Amino acid sequence: MRHRVKTKSFHRKKAHREAMFINQAIDLINYGRIETTVAKAKALRPFIEKLTTLALKGDIASRRLLNARLRNNKAAATKLFKEIAPLFKDRGDDKSGGGYTRIYKLDKRRRGDDAPMAIIEFVKHPDLDNQ
Repeated sequence: MRHRVKTKSFHRKKAHREAMFINQAIDLINYGRIETTVAKAKALRPFIEKLTTLALKGDIASRRLLNARLRNNKAAATKLFKEIAPLFKDRGDDKSGGGYTRIYKLDKRRRGDDAPMAIIEFVKHPDLDNQ
């Protein structure tokens, strides 16, 4: 039973799972989109949307908290703070928050374990050609 269990464990310990999400979030910030499994994309979405909402606040406390959550990857934190978050300043009101990412399910599956694959991307990103 999974009563009161919020997230999937992905059969990893907590530290490994957190490191995986941080690495995926940094790649998503740097490249604008990443290809991963559907389950990981769905689990990554709330993590990256909370970071983006934090970056939208724009104060020094938010910047420090963002650096801490990205394990002091200052290049990714700066890019999220200065380039990506301003694109979303007019997206919804302050109370709703979110809606910064989209997930596309792909028709292909991963060769090793037949896991369904997906692309998670920012709705707007300065490095993507289609925006």
